[in-house]
Amino acid sequence: MNWLDDPQNVIAIITALLGLIAPTVGAVYQLRTRRGKSIGHRVQMDTGIDQPGVASPTLVLLRIENDGTSSIRRTDYTNRDHGLQVVFTGRVVRDVTVIPGPGAEHVLSYLVPPDDQNGLEHDGDTIRLPGVPLNPDQHFKLLVWLSDGPVDSKKIRVSGGIQDGRVAPTRSITIDEKPPLFSRFAVGTTALLAVSLLLLSGIIVFWRPVPIGCARGKLQVVGSTAFAPTVRKIAQRYMADCSGSEIILNAGGSNKVDWDAVRATQTSPPILALSDGPNPASVTDVKADRVAIVAFSLVVNNSVTLTDLTIDQIRRIYRAEVTNWKELGGPGIPIRLVSRDADSGTRELLRQRILGGLGEPSFTSRDCENTNSAQDKIVRCELGDTDQVLRTVARVEGAIGYSELRAATTYKGGLHTLKIDGQPPSVQTIGADTYRFTEIEYAYTNGKAAPDSLTSSFLNYMIRGHGQDLLESFGHVPCYAPEGMKRCQS
Repeated sequence: MNWLDDPQNVIAIITALLGLIAPTVGAVYQLRTRRGKSIGHRVQMDTGIDQPGVASPTLVLLRIENDGTSSIRRTDYTNRDHGLQVVFTGRVVRDVTVIPGPGAEHVLSYLVPPDDQNGLEHDGDTIRLPGVPLNPDQHFKLLVWLSDGPVDSKKIRVSGGIQDGRVAPTRSITIDEKPPLFSRFAVGTTALLAVSLLLLSGIIVFWRPVPIGCARGKLQVVGSTAFAPTVRKIAQRYMADCSGSEIILNAGGSNKVDWDAVRATQTSPPILALSDGPNPASVTDVKADRVAIVAFSLVVNNSVTLTDLTIDQIRRIYRAEVTNWKELGGPGIPIRLVSRDADSGTRELLRQRILGGLGEPSFTSRDCENTNSAQDKIVRCELGDTDQVLRTVARVEGAIGYSELRAATTYKGGLHTLKIDGQPPSVQTIGADTYRFTEIEYAYTNGKAAPDSLTSSFLNYMIRGHGQDLLESFGHVPCYAPEGMKRCQS
């Protein structure tokens, strides 16, 4: 697939270009509007005042500034004697006060010089200013007292010439008005950059990228019922990401896998088998991939107040040496074993990891509450899947069973999980194997899957791709995560 075929990549390129172009255009714009030599002027105040004996007295505050990018020398003014001329049409200039800006105190020596030199002059409605040198952003102000005319800043005209430059009005600001912190162009540029950033953030957060190596076709997944909820969610995510793919889940138990079907070369659709632990020793011609470390848990009905059992106590329960919870410090309630059938990989895992290789007692109950015979020492029933076990343990007083960890911890009401030898299941205890009731989940295929096949693509997605997040959300430790890598490789 061409990299530009992905709309996400196209949007990312466009927004990135906008982010680059906007400040560049802004910089060019600012240079063009401020380039060269420029004298700007603006009226900051034009107001009437109370002055007895004077006709229509007014005050005007006029700002003169270098708003260009180059310094202006006296020789840059085209009229050396009167660099600038200010005309107050219809009014008479009575007096003028010069107010230099920061760093521009030198203007006083030009505008208000000693008596034997030409400086600022006023006559009638006109003020004449000598050429005053100004560096960029330097300014001075004229506070002008006028009479004989109404307030009318529109009739105040400033004229003059700058060699290779200009004299032009800038935006008028009243004396109480603060100049804007940012120009309109700066605000617009910032807004455009903000929009670009939001678009890119939205892509990162909300747009889930299409996985590399998507494949079309059908795939059948069989095996572990304990791992089935996890793989079902991963399959749904894969099919949503990769159009044209169909993954069919037929979980029947780790010990019920048809290995002849897995090994068959003409099976359609191909089969991916998931097993709680390694395949039987007799099955040798299949390819194994380690997926994740899966944790399981013992669960008891809430009538059992205990929260922790030792390995020895658990073995005594499953050898029928202990038949009442009071013998272990719990309530006086008979122990009832709610087990899985012989096809269960979880049951086999309990035998190997917890019971020291010994099997469970014989089947003695159909309803999980009463024995089939008066001679039976303990109630023990067998059920077909994890969900049935959890429902029964939650319902039956004194019941104990086992389940995949997340299914147990998310079950609502009626039961709780047990620590084993004081160890709770966690990422640390699972990865370090200090919590005993765990196993590596394996994925088996008929030899190494072709790189462009759905089998290979889905395996990579689950083990190394986006499926890792879902593995963790179900409480498993991915084999390719730092916490699980050491144990999975041992």
